[in-house]
Amino acid sequence: MRILVAEDDTVIADFVAQGLREAGFVVEVAATGPAGLRQAIGGGYDAAVIDVMLPGMDGLALIEALRAKKVQTPVLILSARHTVDDRVKGLQAGGDDYLTKPFAFAELLARVQALLRRSGGTPEPTRLVVADLSLDLLSRQVERAGLELDLRPREFALLEYLMRHPGRVLSKTMILSQVWGYSFDPGTNVVDVLVSRLRDKVDDGFTPKMIHTVRGAGYVLKLG
Repeated sequence: MRILVAEDDTVIADFVAQGLREAGFVVEVAATGPAGLRQAIGGGYDAAVIDVMLPGMDGLALIEALRAKKVQTPVLILSARHTVDDRVKGLQAGGDDYLTKPFAFAELLARVQALLRRSGGTPEPTRLVVADLSLDLLSRQVERAGLELDLRPREFALLEYLMRHPGRVLSKTMILSQVWGYSFDPGTNVVDVLVSRLRDKVDDGFTPKMIHTVRGAGYVLKLG
């Protein structure tokens, strides 16, 4: 499935595009409003992520122009503006959802997946399974060997990221960007703390152990 990302901040654009590609999407990026409009009209995208503050044409004007041309691509609006009035203006302009900055990629991905489901496109998988561990993206229910695990939101986001990449070593920096967002502090130890909490819930009392530390490299979800 194809996603358009219209964002002039290269850090955020690269962060969002990389994460969406890792989730299996084909992603194209536009750095200005006019470029985003041209691509959105002719690109046949399944969804678009559009920043409000774009050079040349702001995001709301871009969305209004799309709707005027009968382009019904589902749009997730990104904005640093947090007020209710700002969200209402975004939705009235033709946006389908609104996400404020800073944000974690896990939330952006969940919102994009929800837009795709509502638009009737090819549905994204709503359940991840690795051996006897399962995670339901809609109900947010997690089970291991048939037993329900009670996870906090960031524990859930971390487990989802690990389960989307079984057998792949994920570095602390990758986890920080996915679970905390692009404005993270790379010197923090929050990843170690979060992994420890998640391991207690996913592995304690179960065999084989699934969450492993790769010294000097990161963490990986695998059997044994």
